[in-house]
Amino acid sequence: MTTPSRTGAPGTPHDTPVLRVAGRPVGRYVTRPELPGRLSPRPYLHPVTTLAGTAVTELRPADHLHHLGVGVAVPDVEGHNFWGGRTFVRDRGSTELDNHGVQHHRAFQLRDPDGFVEELSWTAEGRELLHERRTVAATALTDTAWALDFTFSLTNTTPGPLSFGSPATNGRPGAAYGGFFWRARKEAAAPHAFTAEAEGETQVHGRCADWLALAGADWTLVFAGATADTRRDPWFVRAEEYPGVGSSLAHAARLPLPATDTVVRRIVTVVADGRLSRTEAAALVRRAVSP
Repeated sequence: MTTPSRTGAPGTPHDTPVLRVAGRPVGRYVTRPELPGRLSPRPYLHPVTTLAGTAVTELRPADHLHHLGVGVAVPDVEGHNFWGGRTFVRDRGSTELDNHGVQHHRAFQLRDPDGFVEELSWTAEGRELLHERRTVAATALTDTAWALDFTFSLTNTTPGPLSFGSPATNGRPGAAYGGFFWRARKEAAAPHAFTAEAEGETQVHGRCADWLALAGADWTLVFAGATADTRRDPWFVRAEEYPGVGSSLAHAARLPLPATDTVVRRIVTVVADGRLSRTEAAALVRRAVSP
């Protein structure tokens, strides 16, 4: 980001910053969406577009009404649902529960046309569980590609320990979603998923990789973990059922977060026009994540 404006005051209910790259709008950020409680209301980016203007996100699609563009969503924070929809309960399956939390936008600490730093509060049952600092920046890479740099840090503000879970840790194999999540554009054909060493949804889902690409008809998204902790999180990938990619904070076991401790993740996503080859994807990732 360039030298940003500063504000300590909360935004208005319709405060929707627009991210720009070289003057072009590439993403709209909604801070205070008006959503039903069962969708776990939270800030999100939508629409996000390529430099040519192709949309690469979806909001509240018919197949999953709780998918909200790009953001952070966790299905189980000490039993509270910050993902939306039903909750997977061991020995009961997906169950409709009144356990939804809300992510509240509190303030922009920094704000500029190419990014912002935001303070959020994750609350459930009238109390704060987590304080989040979210840093988002848009950077030009080439004439046909740009990068979205997304960092979130979650601090336990309760007097005791918390833990993050997922449907996988609660008994549903292959469903370790929770953390950064990007709901991509659904098209007539499923997108192609690949990494530097594997390709196809079944070969890349649930595995660690420095980067993972999702290629649609005329666009490609390349997701890269930009810290050691982020690279240790396996990727959650869907292509055939719906197009979406996320990180797995709680893959094989719950992730503990003692009182006052913080968990930090950073994912950089290349947003490109056209279908990138493996070599092109790797080159753009190196450029996007380099210091």
